[in-house]
Amino acid sequence: MPSMVHSTEEEHEIKERDVRSLSSFHHSQNGPYMHKVGVPPKQNLFKEFSHTVKETFFADDPLRPFKDQPRSKKFILGIQAVFPILEWGRSYNLTKFRGDLIAGLTIASLCIPQDIGYAKLANLDPQYGLYSSFVPPLIYACMGSSRDIAIGPVAVVSLLLGTLLQDEIDPLKNAAEYRRLAFTATFFAGITEVTLGFLRLGFLIDFLSHAAIVGFMGGAAITIALQQLKGFLGIKKFTKKSDIVSVMRSVFDSAHHGWNWQTIVIGASFLAFLLLAKYIGKKNRKFFWVPAIAPLISVILSTFFVFITRADKQGVQIVKHIEKGINPSSVNKIYWSGPYLGKGFRIGVVAGMIGLTEAMAIGRTFASMKDYQVDGNKEMVALGAMNVIGSLTSCYVSTGSFSRSAVNYMAGCRTAVSNIVMSVVVLLTLEFITPLFKYTPNAILASIIISAVISLIDYEAVVLIWKIDKFDFIACMGAFFGVVFVSVEIGLLIAVSISFAKILLQVTRPRTAILGKLPRTNVYRNTQQYPEATKVPGVLIVRVDSAIYFSNSNYIKERILRWLVDEEEKGVASHQPRIQFLIVEMSPVTDIDTSRIHAFEELYKSLQKRDVQLILANPGPIVINKLHASNFADLVGEDRIFLTVADAVASCSPKLVEDV
Repeated sequence: MPSMVHSTEEEHEIKERDVRSLSSFHHSQNGPYMHKVGVPPKQNLFKEFSHTVKETFFADDPLRPFKDQPRSKKFILGIQAVFPILEWGRSYNLTKFRGDLIAGLTIASLCIPQDIGYAKLANLDPQYGLYSSFVPPLIYACMGSSRDIAIGPVAVVSLLLGTLLQDEIDPLKNAAEYRRLAFTATFFAGITEVTLGFLRLGFLIDFLSHAAIVGFMGGAAITIALQQLKGFLGIKKFTKKSDIVSVMRSVFDSAHHGWNWQTIVIGASFLAFLLLAKYIGKKNRKFFWVPAIAPLISVILSTFFVFITRADKQGVQIVKHIEKGINPSSVNKIYWSGPYLGKGFRIGVVAGMIGLTEAMAIGRTFASMKDYQVDGNKEMVALGAMNVIGSLTSCYVSTGSFSRSAVNYMAGCRTAVSNIVMSVVVLLTLEFITPLFKYTPNAILASIIISAVISLIDYEAVVLIWKIDKFDFIACMGAFFGVVFVSVEIGLLIAVSISFAKILLQVTRPRTAILGKLPRTNVYRNTQQYPEATKVPGVLIVRVDSAIYFSNSNYIKERILRWLVDEEEKGVASHQPRIQFLIVEMSPVTDIDTSRIHAFEELYKSLQKRDVQLILANPGPIVINKLHASNFADLVGEDRIFLTVADAVASCSPKLVEDV
């Protein structure tokens, strides 16, 4: 009996000795050298704050060209920064002008019929669309940094503006007041864009995700096309609502008495012609000019046909009168006070943000194709300035047009002078040609708009979004169905809401992973991605793939403890040694705040109760600074913070690591 007791005590001592040896952090003199985690030198508060502000708002270092320059040179550089045309204009030559002239004439032939149609989409008289392709492109050519973007009214912003404005003022009963509100909204759209650029807040538009934009644009394209059924079918009484149910009900209710067969023939014939031209241009890039001039050819032919047949007497609706002459001043028409001031501000901010998003996407796309840089903040200031000045000269919100910019690019534009050429052509049109549009049928404008907005439906992007990220697909479809079945503003709200929801979800529920050791290496990787990676007995290695803030600190702590419980249960089932060490791999953790440090302290205490040792691996400079400042590094122990996971594992269980 005494021998049995002695044997039991001896086994207990051996087991305790094994545990102590496993938990020992003694570094053998013959073992590999382990580099300690470096603590960067402390910066004073002002330097740290100024560095953060610089990286947030001045990451592109805009003042770099002014460094070590004399005052006269700084003044010239300052003027060139505001008006880039003064910089690239010095090297402008006849060869470049030849390319810009051809491109400018080509996009002018496309923009004139589109502008007339887009103005009607915004519930404005046709000339206001032409006004918006005269003044704003001139301003942008002087201030913009993109060589390829073509400026003018666009379908989505026109629809958005028309929808929001008519909710406040009836465009038929109070046309003058409606125009005043449109100019007021345009003014504040410009102010919004200038403010974002001047304060270098362009990163705010990136919060609207690509998936949400794809869905919103696709939904807007469907809505715009449905709105054109009024002109395409010759319907006189049509719903003011934009949702698909209301539009289709209005279409079918007027089927027996409201449709005009001559209008349908004109619209369908020229729509087929426009789509064929588009197909030819897409098939062979040498024929890019075919879809570019097709709308103007359609307008000329249909106008001539209506004039000689007097189809307007048979119920074919025509444009009728377009005001002749250049933009009149609208300074005294903007609401500077009263109840419509706030409404104009609200509508302008929304329209300005959408216009800015579209223009920035277009500018960056073509800049990458030609391998040059577009200054986002300068672009915002330029777009805002042109809309502010445009609002004072009877224009409504203008931005970059994708279809016209694509034609501009393929036509061989070299600089923003192509916008100036287009503007001059529009000027000549306003002065001399507008009376010729009197007999232009509304059906042809509807056909032009339908053929233009079809390209906004990006099927390939939707399929790619589905393959890559299902949550992004939900955002895309949410925005799409919101626009199609409710309204443009609700669709936009859904797009923004889902984009923010995704950000919040990623911040509050970051990914965590269990790491294992890849065979014949000292590399530790996610066991789900690398099934061959083996877990170290007695050690749980967890990686946190996010910065750690108050919004996710409790989740991360609870998630780590759940991993621990799960692994302990698996260990018991498979007769593995119990977990004695928890290693947290912190290389993806870019920052940590006070809440998370408190959560780590709570985690440390919870682990102590379980007799599990907390170990940290590879904390970054910001993280290690904050851990030292909060004294958490002292709580855990300096000898329990390692440069790599391999060092951490080797220190706590060298024998087990060799066996793995």
